[in-house]
Amino acid sequence: MSPEFYTTAFNIYLWVMIGIAVVVFISLYFVKAGYGMFTTSKWGKSINNKLAWFLMEFPIFLAMIVIWLASPHRFDLVPMIFLLIFEIHYFQRSLIFPWLMKGKKSQMPLAVMFMGIAFNILNAMMQGYWIFFESYKQNYHVLGLSYTDVAWLWSPQFIIGVVIFFFGFYVNLRSDYIIRHLRKSDEDTKHYLPEGFMFEYVTSANYFGELMEWLGFAILTWSISGLVFFIWTFANLVPRANAIYQRYKEEFGEIMEKKRLKRVFPFIY
Repeated sequence: MSPEFYTTAFNIYLWVMIGIAVVVFISLYFVKAGYGMFTTSKWGKSINNKLAWFLMEFPIFLAMIVIWLASPHRFDLVPMIFLLIFEIHYFQRSLIFPWLMKGKKSQMPLAVMFMGIAFNILNAMMQGYWIFFESYKQNYHVLGLSYTDVAWLWSPQFIIGVVIFFFGFYVNLRSDYIIRHLRKSDEDTKHYLPEGFMFEYVTSANYFGELMEWLGFAILTWSISGLVFFIWTFANLVPRANAIYQRYKEEFGEIMEKKRLKRVFPFIY
């Protein structure tokens, strides 16, 4: 089959992913994804939360490495840096984050875990295929630069994107730390309203951080596939942040009103 066929198929794939993201965004305002504080038996059989997070996140970390190794452009500097930036997040998310979580009894439904695995593999195909294959076929250029140009690394979109990505990464890490230390022990099952840092502005500071990460990644790669990933992150996390906000409002309404907390975007929503 011709290169044009694969390019067309990839573009259709991206549009399908955007369409599904829209459906997910709307659906999650009516159905609460059954993990974390919204875990219920109606989602079916569950397994240990730490193990589930590892099994859900590690496949994308591994899949991106496989796609990189399969590419004839694997030793080009710019795509390799894109890969390293992407993998920093998933190394932390799969090999560090789960094992720091508190709560020996915390569970995640297998249904939620497998949906996460499916999306992560599809996303690896999006990001890896674009970075290491498709962008080369299309002779991709932005401001006269392509991924083969080392000058990309001091282009405006790369510098701005990297700053946004690592700002989001820091916000995400620090927010997770605050959430992790809300409970006094593994046996504590109470809900606490996070305080300090970005939690003085929003109830889901960790989600704000992750949204900034993938917005930054979309900018630094200047790719449609990166934009689709950001759209998916938005579609998944913004309704989730709303559900968390409503739950906290039931439990800590007076404090939230006093602080004028938003859901996920400071001063906005």
